Amino acid sequence: MNGYSAVLAAAQQLPDEDRLRLIDALWATLPPEATVAISEEWGLEIERRVAELDAGIAETVPWSKIHAVALGKIDRNL
Repeated sequence: MNGYSAVLAAAQQLPDEDRLRLIDALWATLPPEATVAISEEWGLEIERRVAELDAGIAETVPWSKIHAVALGKIDRNL
């Protein structure tokens, strides 16, 4: 088993909250210019949402609130 496979297998054994914390920590280590391949459907959805933002018709929510709500839901399910 190579390094990636071993780390992935170990991470999959973690509780949900720890896996989310790991994802958050790993994401934070990526440089801003790092890119992630996305499906065509996601690309179209992103374009639609950007158009709504540009038109001033999108309702936005700060990341801090989204993050707190998501972690709260995880805590209630543990």
